[in-house]
Amino acid sequence: MIVISTREFRQNQKKYLDLVDKNEQVIVHRGKNKAYQLTLLTETDSYFSEPEVKIRIANSIEQAERGELTTLPKKEINKFLGVCALIIK
Repeated sequence: MIVISTREFRQNQKKYLDLVDKNEQVIVHRGKNKAYQLTLLTETDSYFSEPEVKIRIANSIEQAERGELTTLPKKEINKFLGVCALIIK
């Protein structure tokens, strides 16, 4: 983990963003009580911040809370997800 000041980050942005690209954790301190973690935004992160996706997730949670669920045996879950049977036992 690398901890730097905002001044250091401003002066060497490319250096620190390149480190984040290489999975290095970079923390930028601002003032006495503020700190920010730099992370690479992935396609998955972008997907889950889309308003329509958030609405679908919220609707699904509400359905589950009302008991409107479909349960599957573990073998069917594996088949549905296309995963190896060793993962879910």
